[in-house]
Amino acid sequence: MRPSTRRFRHRLAADAALLVLLAAFAAPLVWLLLASVDAEAGLRVRMPTGPTAENFSAVLTDEITFTPMLNSLLLCGGATLITIVCAALAAYPLSRHRSRFTRPYLLGVLFATCLPITAVMVPVYGLFVRIDLIDTIQGTALFLATAQLPFAIWLMKNFMDGVPVVLEEAAWTDGAGRLQTLVRVILPLMGPGLAVVTIYCFIMMWGNFFVPFMLLLTPDRLPASVSIFTFFGNYGQVAYGQLAAFSILYSTPVVLLYALIARRLGGGFALGGAVKG
Repeated sequence: MRPSTRRFRHRLAADAALLVLLAAFAAPLVWLLLASVDAEAGLRVRMPTGPTAENFSAVLTDEITFTPMLNSLLLCGGATLITIVCAALAAYPLSRHRSRFTRPYLLGVLFATCLPITAVMVPVYGLFVRIDLIDTIQGTALFLATAQLPFAIWLMKNFMDGVPVVLEEAAWTDGAGRLQTLVRVILPLMGPGLAVVTIYCFIMMWGNFFVPFMLLLTPDRLPASVSIFTFFGNYGQVAYGQLAAFSILYSTPVVLLYALIARRLGGGFALGGAVKG
């Protein structure tokens, strides 16, 4: 067999494998789009006989969509804000001060990300009952922020390492304190990195089902990630069309968030011209 023929067959096999992988990822998305406009949607991927907006009209109510989505925005937005603030304050000394305890501390933080959430949920539930944080948005947001904080610290420190120390020294010369330097110099310069950490934390919290399912008891306080259970009826009956329509609406905030800052993420760190003279 000629080398060129062998390379052609290897490339053809690789392309075929990639197409199969692409089809495996694309099939659920295609079903989601088609089922959302199909009044008789099922598990099969098929073209709707007559596209309709009935599924969206059925789910666009306060009880099904608007209230759970608002709860999700409040829960995940508040938890993301707590995570970013705490991660920035923790990553700054880890990035700028060298110590023999820095690496063991970072390894301990990394180990904390490996703990399964189910292993700590039982003691957390008992603690929340004792301190009256059970069935509260703020308590659930605090726990979600705590769960995402270890990995957020790792990401924040890596991005913060890319900001030159000379910029901080220039700010100190002008009389700025360390907190002012962090807020007015470092964080603006690591804007793309800060956006990455924010998006990652928000997406992970937005799709979290187990934590709000365990800590929130009142139906009016449940986020959209939990209220999606309303489309699964008894005896295995599922409203597939409404489920697909709700899933599209549920994914919209995350997609829009990424689309708004995707251009900035691709721009990298704009440190050029930050130091004069």
